[in-house]
Formats: sequence, C-alpha cells, structure tokens
Amino acid sequence: MKTKVLLNGVGRIGKAILKIMLENKNFEIIAINEINPYLENIVYSINHDSTYGNISDKFKVVQNNFIENSCSKIKILNHKNLIDIDLSNIDIIIDASGVKEDINLLKNLPVKAIFLTHPSSQADINIILGVNEQNLDLNIHKIISTSSCNATALLPALKIIDENYEILCGDIVTIHPLLNHQRVLDGNFVSSQTRDVEYNFEFGRSSTQNIIPNKTTTITACSYVLAKINSDLISSNSLRVPTDTVGVINVTLAIKEKCTKDEIINKFCEYEKNQQFPVMLNNFEPLVSSDFKKEHKTTILDHRYTDVKNQNMIKLLVWYDNEWGYASKVVEILQYYLKK
Repeated sequence: MKTKVLLNGVGRIGKAILKIMLENKNFEIIAINEINPYLENIVYSINHDSTYGNISDKFKVVQNNFIENSCSKIKILNHKNLIDIDLSNIDIIIDASGVKEDINLLKNLPVKAIFLTHPSSQADINIILGVNEQNLDLNIHKIISTSSCNATALLPALKIIDENYEILCGDIVTIHPLLNHQRVLDGNFVSSQTRDVEYNFEFGRSSTQNIIPNKTTTITACSYVLAKINSDLISSNSLRVPTDTVGVINVTLAIKEKCTKDEIINKFCEYEKNQQFPVMLNNFEPLVSSDFKKEHKTTILDHRYTDVKNQNMIKLLVWYDNEWGYASKVVEILQYYLKK
C-alpha cells in the first residue's frame, strides 16, 4: 500500500520533491497545500521550470480544485495553517513551506510523521543520510527535519575527516546560488519570515549584478545532527552568486592526525564504493557548476582541489545541487523511514 502524503508548499524545493515523488511507487501525493490562491498559476509553475526544464506529462486543472496528469490526481488546498486541514486520509506531511510552525501544534496533528525541509532545533531529530540516520526511532521521532542543502552536502565529508584524523578547527565558505527572496535589481532591504531575517540591506541589492556576502546557518544546522561540528569548532560565511542552482563549499580544516593528499582522496573513494545511500561522488574531471545540475548525490568532492599542507591542514571543494539534489535526499530519508 502506498504511503499517502500531504505536501505543504510548492516553492523551489516543494516542486522538486513533487516531481521526484511522482516517479516513486511507494508514495501517493494526496494533496498539496499552497498559499498561492491561483490554481492555474500553481499548475503553470509545476509544468514549466526555467532551471530544470518543462515536464512532459503536464498537469491540468480538473473538477473542483484538483490537478491531474496521466498518472496522478492531486487536490489543491489553500490553508494558512496545517491545523485547518482534514488529515484523515494522510499518513505523513512534508512541510516544504519554510515557515517555522509551532512544534507543539505539529506534534498534535493526526499523522504518523511530519518532515521539515529546514533545520530545526525543536524537531525530534535532524537527519542527514550518511551521518546519523541510524538514530531514527519511530517510537519517539514524529517531527523529523531533513536539515539544509548546505549541511546535507558538507557533513558527510566532515564526519569522515573527523573520525579518521580529528578536526581541531576549520572554516567554510558556501558559494550559493541566488534565492527567491533576493532582489533582481537594487531595491529596499529584504526581510524573510521563513528564513528568520528581520532585515538585510545586502539582499536588497541586485542579485544578478553582484556577489553578495552573507552569514550562513550551515554549521548551526550541522550541530543539530552532529553536536561536535558547531560554530565553536568551525567558522563560516556565505557568498551569494548570480547562478540558478548548484552550490559549492570551500572547506579548510586543521586536523590532529597527520595525513597526505592521497590518503584523503582514498578515504573518500573507499566511502563512495561502499556507501549505503547515494550520498558521495568523487570528481576528477574539469567540470563546472552546471555539470552537476540535477545530480542526486549531494556530497561531490572535487579532487582537482583536494590538498593537504604540512600534513595537518586539509582543503576540500564540495559541490551540491541545492534544489534537486537536496530534494532527492528528502525523498530518500522518507524511504528510509518507511523501511524502519
């Protein structure tokens, strides 16, 4: 029997999750809840996508608030709060809205589990595949965070380094594609309820004309999954760049145990060969960001830039598709949940 899903929000991540889940026979998306009140616009944005291309099996509006293609029929809801939705026919909720809902409210919803597509210190557990999925306990974990795209890419690599060589300190810089809350041309400052941003002058500047420095919650998100990897150990910042998808993280780590460049590369290659989940990819080709578009593996080590100095400082470059790749991991965590 298929697991019946309510998808809350079809923004960039929600649409990617939707399209990936439509290809998965284990799930049936019963309904989509979306604050956009225009049904035709929701269908249009699902069918047509400037980043990943148009879908061939297009949806159309049918009956009263349903959309349908040759394989699926989905009811479209328009509620501000999940508590207002009839959940009697729903097994799990995927909350891709980005809105920080009251956790106690979520825990009282009559569903088996709720998956949040953002890091949350209040969730029952934050999960990154290849790091801590084995800690999932269906008896006590109802509110499950699938962390962030950056942490999902970074933490599997950091775990391998720390387990083998012990990280003493480090620094990361995420080079991140532009996002919807930024301005196309210079305007007033940006605030964002879904991203806990009261105001940000830099995001009021043109995202298509600038590299924009910013703080990042990547290491905080990592700490929710693996407590040792926190902002006391690793400093961080972010650069927003004018590309549509695929980010990269520049990593510098000081380690306790001595190592060589070849040893580091061999550790990652060995992990890729034996990995339980499709997490890691080792790249040696002269590729650029668009070459990793729609890549479902999310910890992509670019070994052209892997290096070790004085046997105790490691340099890494980690690619990841921040939309499709991250959405793939959300669905894979759901599959892991079903097997449990």
